[in-house]
Formats: sequence, structure tokens, C-alpha cells
Amino acid sequence: MMTEIFSVVESELLSLVAFGEDLDPLNSLNMLVVIGQRVSQAQQVNDGSFLAKMLGNCLIEVKRNFDNFIKNKVRMVQESHVSKGKKCGILPFVQDFEDFVGLAESIFRDSGRRTDIDKAYSTLIWAVFETIERVSGDSQKTPAEVVMFENYHHLLNCLSSLKIAALENEKKQVRVRYNENFNSYVTTMLGRPLEKLSNFFEGVKQVIDGGLRPEEVGFQLKYSKQELRKCIKEYSGKEVKKGLESVYHKIVKHTSEADHMLLRVVWQDMQKEFIRQYKDFEDLIAKCYAGSQIKLEFTIDDVLNYFSDIALAQ
Repeated sequence: MMTEIFSVVESELLSLVAFGEDLDPLNSLNMLVVIGQRVSQAQQVNDGSFLAKMLGNCLIEVKRNFDNFIKNKVRMVQESHVSKGKKCGILPFVQDFEDFVGLAESIFRDSGRRTDIDKAYSTLIWAVFETIERVSGDSQKTPAEVVMFENYHHLLNCLSSLKIAALENEKKQVRVRYNENFNSYVTTMLGRPLEKLSNFFEGVKQVIDGGLRPEEVGFQLKYSKQELRKCIKEYSGKEVKKGLESVYHKIVKHTSEADHMLLRVVWQDMQKEFIRQYKDFEDLIAKCYAGSQIKLEFTIDDVLNYFSDIALAQ
């Protein structure tokens, strides 16, 4: 009886749903929450009522629109490319993901359709992961590690800010990927700034590992005090600073102008790694060349000043 009397109502509601979808597919988010809430309320009163069934049919249509909207967003992410001749910075689809999640959270945060949006987030963010990895090597201006750690850093900040429980595992994955690429870049860019000394002391470590006592190393012709002094002379403070300046300029070229904080983090980590290598050399000199008065031609304080001066000069 009710169906016959109000048969036009359902078609009008479906037309309204279609109109909202045509205006902007994003409307499916609001409609999913609002109509879902109305269906729940109607079912609590009378699960088999005409109103519950009519709204349920509308909800099916809205859910279909929502699913299609998410599929299209995933497809757009998967079809993304980067310009080979430009620095990458934050990739457009990464920024779009952040904008979308921020909007969706304002709509779904306390709704009864939380499962729907959480599932959509997961599907979408894995598409983002895969596409970051795929396009990271396409730019001729930005190394792959930089593309990845900059964009994973952006995602990590986004997820940490929004605190979405359903994406905790994905947030852990983002952190792992960020750290892996960040550390790889720092190691690659810093390389071995004191390469000849590094080679010298690697040889020292090998002969010690082979059974030679540390105090006997200096009596080996290849690792004599004279040879060590010759290596050290090649690394004056001036030359070391010059090498670090070259590294810094490369980092500036690689990283996004918009994220100066990340540039500082990279530079600070390079400083830590450089000092770690320096201390390693000092320890070996103390063990193997005790009493020789041999020391590097620059100090840790000098290193700290080099890094600070270079950063401040930019």
C-alpha cells in the first residue's frame, strides 16, 4: 500500500542522488554518511518498514557511487607520471591523498560508515605507495631516494597528524620506507669524504682481524706511521670543508625548496655520520699508533663549524 502511494518518492530520491553525483562525485561521501544514518534510524523503528526499504535502496546506489569514486581515485594515482626534466618535490597524488583524507575525516569521523572509509583509505594508500616506488626513478633532476623519502616524510606527517587508527600499520610501513630511503641517500651522498684514510684504516682493521696485535700495525710497511702521515696530509681542514660544500650544494639541488626542514635533517644526519667516521679513525690511531702524536689536521669542533657555516651561508 505505502509503496503504491509513495512510489514516486523513491525515484525522486534516486534522481537527487544522481544529481548530487553529477555535480561532484565527492558528494557521495556526504550522502553515504547521511543516508546511512537515516537507514539505521529507520531500521531501529521498524526494520521492514517502507521507509527503511526505500532509504536502503538509495543507500545501495550511493554506496555504488562511493565505490566507483574510490576506484577512479586509485586509477588516477596509478596513472600518474612525473616530469623528467623537473625536480619532483611532493608528488601531486600524494598531496591529493592528504587533501582527500582531511576532507573525508571531517565527514566520516564519528559516523556509522567508518568501515567504508577505512577500507577506502587502505586501498588508496597502497596505490600511493606503489606509484611512489614506480615513478621515483623517472626524474632526471631528483634521485629516486629523494623522491621517496620526501614523499614518505610528507605522508608520515599527514598520518601522524590525523591519527587514523585503521592506518596504523600503513603508518609503520611509511616510516620504514622513509627511513630506508633517507639513510640510503645520506650514505650515498656523504660517501667516504676521507676516502684514502678510509681505505687505509680498512686495511688496518683487516690485519688486526687477521691476528696482528694493534701495537704491531705501525711496523707493517703498508701501514707505517709515515704512510699514515702521508694520507692525513691530503685532508687539510680547508679541503674537507670544500668537499662538504660540494655535497651540500648537491643536496639543495635534489631536495624540494618547500621543505627546508627536511634539508636540515639530511644535513644533520650527514654531520653525525661524518663525526662517527672521524671518531673511528681517532680510535684506531690511539690503538695502533699510541705515543706517535699523529692526529688528523682538523678537529671535531672544526667539523661542527664546517657543517654549521655551510648551512648558514646558504
